[in-house]
Amino acid sequence: MTADNALRIRFERIGCGDAPAREDDEETMSDATTTPMFEIENLHASIEDKEILKGVNLTINKGEVHALMGPNGSGKSTLAYVLAGHPSYEVTEGSIRFNGEDILEMDPDLRARKGIFLAFQYPTVIPGVSMANFLRMAVTSVRNSRAEEAAATGGSAQPITPREFRRLMKEKMALLKMDDSFATRYLNEGFSGGEKKRAEILQMALLEPTVAILDETDSGLDIDALKVVSEGVNALAGPEMGVLLITHYQRLLNHIKPDFVHIMMAGRIVQEGGPELAHELEAKGYETLRADVAAHLQLDAAELLAATS
Repeated sequence: MTADNALRIRFERIGCGDAPAREDDEETMSDATTTPMFEIENLHASIEDKEILKGVNLTINKGEVHALMGPNGSGKSTLAYVLAGHPSYEVTEGSIRFNGEDILEMDPDLRARKGIFLAFQYPTVIPGVSMANFLRMAVTSVRNSRAEEAAATGGSAQPITPREFRRLMKEKMALLKMDDSFATRYLNEGFSGGEKKRAEILQMALLEPTVAILDETDSGLDIDALKVVSEGVNALAGPEMGVLLITHYQRLLNHIKPDFVHIMMAGRIVQEGGPELAHELEAKGYETLRADVAAHLQLDAAELLAATS
């Protein structure tokens, strides 16, 4: 199913009526019998009794790169945390399905073992724990879990050995242009912004997820660090992994080319299209879109701004 290249507000996504029919509707219907890899449907979520997500719909399949853009306070990072299973957020309605299985009741560690990875916008500093030890424990846990699942279904998969882990870590660090000494440093302690983001991508490289959610990976990066991180993501992305890139700016999408672009505002996805949508947004900004969305939500611009802040 191809992305709709026309720039159009998807009002059916925000409960404001039906969108115009598209030529690919028949193709969409024919695809309905295929189980999506990662499917978010009518997702509502709150934190401290404040509703942030207000009906998010999004489907990601293997090999697809989706970019999620939107102003501050639109709910992008909340969506990332909810998908990863952050306990501070309460899902009040809707579903998240991974290969057809509802994962809302799964703990974050089980979601990770299933193949869902979140790269944080603000990675946590863990003094006293070296990068190598942290990564070895994470990779061993995931690999052992996959081996157990494979054995339970009659398949086979081998847990990772210490020797294999060292070889793999060195290979992925070289891919991300990281010095070998990086592995001996404490996790994120004293790291620059670029080093923290490269550490997140290194985790992704070693864990080999099925769905990678990158929460504002470009935040705080200079152009050189952005290129290195983007090259790493491009090298790791492939036909077996779906990617959700969360970003404010077009500049990341100059380096990582999305197949689909989604615009989020007031806790909803309000516009969708192909890569050209990001360029349009960069040129025009959010104000025009905010006025259109406010009109169809029957809010004034000030109320919508308050809803997204």
